[in-house]
This record gives sequence, C-alpha cells and structure tokens, in this order.
Amino acid sequence: QVQLVESGGGLVQAGGSLRLSCAASGRTFSNYAMGWFRQAPGKEREFVAAISWSGGRTYYADSVKGRFTISRDNAENTVYLRMNSLKPEDTAVYYCAADQNKWVIRVAPGLYDYWGQGTQVTVSS
Repeated sequence: QVQLVESGGGLVQAGGSLRLSCAASGRTFSNYAMGWFRQAPGKEREFVAAISWSGGRTYYADSVKGRFTISRDNAENTVYLRMNSLKPEDTAVYYCAADQNKWVIRVAPGLYDYWGQGTQVTVSS
C-alpha cells in the first residue's frame, strides 16, 4: 500500500502560480511512476501530467504544456506540480496517483493503483 497526501491548493487569480505537493508513505516511492489528475465539477477526471520513477521522463496534457511542471524528489518521497499562468479553466480538484508499472508513463486514470484525497485549486478571473 502507498498513502498519498496532496497539499498546496488554494484560491489564486488568473495568471498566478501555485505549487502542489504530494507526499507518499508506505512502500518505496521510487518503485512508482506518478501522475497528477484533475476533476472539475460535472466533468470526468482528466490527466494533467506524469513522471517516470526516476524523474527522467515527463509527459503533459496539451492543455497544460508549457505552463505546468511535474517533478519528484525520491529522497523526500514527494512529487510536485508547479502551475504557472493559471487560467479559470484550471479550476478543479487535483489528485496525485501512483502507478506500480514504473517503467511506463500512462495517462488513463484507471491504470493507476493508488490515489490521494485531492486538493482544491480555484482560479478566479
């Protein structure tokens, strides 16, 4: 089992920045690829970004490419999502997730094994 706890969400004006953190505990953090997803009211959960177990590879949804950066610190058992140039359409609950298949980066939420409880991000116009 892996326990994931997100933090860093909040209310920010359009154009602002936030950094989300996801702290992991339980099994060896570096055994997992990690992803960030988000879910807005009335919408399905969607992929935002993912990072390989070593941090050497990343992948982003087109909607956030160039604005968001995913990173990880395996010594601190933490994955981050730096969000710049935020837009009102980025408003959602953001979740981090762990994938036991650490060798690939995957975008489908159903392929991830463990999830955090989520943190709310609200971007005002």
